[in-house]
Amino acid sequence: MVDILFKDESYAIIGACIKVHSELGAGFLEAVYQEALEKEFAKRNIPFQRQPKLSLFFDGEKLKKYYIADFLCYDSIVLEIKALSFLSETNIKQLQNSLKASKQRLGLLINFGTPSLIHKRILNPIR
Repeated sequence: MVDILFKDESYAIIGACIKVHSELGAGFLEAVYQEALEKEFAKRNIPFQRQPKLSLFFDGEKLKKYYIADFLCYDSIVLEIKALSFLSETNIKQLQNSLKASKQRLGLLINFGTPSLIHKRILNPIR
C-alpha cells in the first residue's frame, strides 16, 4: 500500500477549491479566487497563511530573496492558484522549483480558469 503525503489535508483543500469554483465558475482574476478561498478555508477550519514569505536556500545557505506562495495550508502544503485557460509545463516547473528551494514537501497547483477545476499534486522528493 502506498502512503499519500498529506492525503486528508490535500482532500480538504481541494474540496474547498471545488466549492469556490462551483460557485464562482471560471473567468475571474486570481485575486478573486484567493479571497473566496480564504473565506472557505476559514469556514472549514483549514489552517492557512495567505501569501506567506517562504525562505529559500541555495547550497545549504538561506538566501535574502524569498518565495511568496498564494497560501501555505497546515504549515506544510504550498498552494498556488492560477486562473488560466490551461496549465503549462512552466507553471508546474515553477512550483517544483519553489518547493525545492523552500524545502517544502508538497505543493498543490489549482487552476480556476477552466470550466472544470484542475488540480495537480506536486511532490518535492528531496527534503
